[in-house]
Amino acid sequence: MSQERNPKIVILGAGIAGISAAYHLKKAGIDSTIFEANSQKGGLLDNFLIDGFRFDNAIHLSFATEPEVRKVFDPTPHTAHPAVSWCWDNEQWLKHPVQNNMFPLEASQRVDLISGLVERPNIEINNYQDWLIYQYGEPIATRWQLPYTEKYWTLPASELGIGWIGNRVRRADIKEVLHGAFTTETPSYYYATEMRYPKQGGYKAFIEPMISEVDIHCEYKATKIFIDNKEVQFENGESSSYDQLINTMPLPELIKIIDNVPDNVCEAAATLFATSVDLISVAFNKADVQPHLWFYIYDKEILAARAYSPSIKSADNVPNGHSSLQFEIYSSPKNPQTHSPEEMKANTMMALKKMGLIENDNEILFMHHKQLPWGNVVFDLGMEERRDLVLDWLKQVGIQTAGRFGEWAYLWSNQAFMSGMRASQKILNN
Repeated sequence: MSQERNPKIVILGAGIAGISAAYHLKKAGIDSTIFEANSQKGGLLDNFLIDGFRFDNAIHLSFATEPEVRKVFDPTPHTAHPAVSWCWDNEQWLKHPVQNNMFPLEASQRVDLISGLVERPNIEINNYQDWLIYQYGEPIATRWQLPYTEKYWTLPASELGIGWIGNRVRRADIKEVLHGAFTTETPSYYYATEMRYPKQGGYKAFIEPMISEVDIHCEYKATKIFIDNKEVQFENGESSSYDQLINTMPLPELIKIIDNVPDNVCEAAATLFATSVDLISVAFNKADVQPHLWFYIYDKEILAARAYSPSIKSADNVPNGHSSLQFEIYSSPKNPQTHSPEEMKANTMMALKKMGLIENDNEILFMHHKQLPWGNVVFDLGMEERRDLVLDWLKQVGIQTAGRFGEWAYLWSNQAFMSGMRASQKILNN
């Protein structure tokens, strides 16, 4: 006989969205219980330690502007870094975004690229490729954005929609492009002015105040949900009844474990997919190996799409006199990972030498591989309509959703925080 817990409100997933939902319910005087499949709390915001080196689960930096988020995050001692990033392209470093920082290129290249921008076609925009060519012209898009899209999203830009873009991709401005073609003295065009990171404890330290306030049970993987009986069963043999349920699990995985789901909802959910991220974390036996806080990699020979420096984010992330980098390599069900961890490490070693960051293998203390099965939601063409069909049905059966994978949206950590808060408000309204 399994031991049954009977919280009134059950939350599936202890990432920032689920924790935020429970935290805001608690502030309103309502108890809830979070059930987390993994042994650790924090989801993508968690981190891991290896021989005194701390690595986050991929790059995390806060540029939150929402007062609700800042009220929780800001009391944690943190460092504010300038929001300046770089790009590795064709044996050289260019400031991000590349089209606004072309001065290091040969004059003939700049002329061809800018001419393409001036002569960009006025086309009907049906996908992300159309959007890129319309924004930048074909030469710029072909050189940078189109190849990078396949690296990061694992699909050709022609197979992606445009609903996710928002302010995430810099739109073309001829004055900005011309300015960056004549000088290296360019402003930051990033969508944030500063990037904040805790002084100690990794990015997860920002949400520790919420974690300490809520009830989380780890190693509780949900395996079956009976919506008529309002019961969740777990892999460890236990179960929990609920009056209200908030889900932050990936929608395709959630639908698989709910009983009596209509066929059209199952079919729609099965088409939703996300990227996976292979992390190659590198520890160096000397300080200041890395050139920049984070950078994008356009080089086709290098598997990683981007990298960042944990040791620049915080000196607490490395032992004294050392430094670190973490590289992100993306795959998906549409473009599966075909390289072994050892092959990815070898490619990263090649990249470090090619970028001039190291000369010898003995400058590296270790390379570590870890895969995150869920990275970013992929906005393939028509995804929103299929996702909304699933979300509408879940709403009908009384399941609230929150977070990047619960809402199935491109949410940064601050947006996932707000998503969890909104889910708690819906519960309170009910």
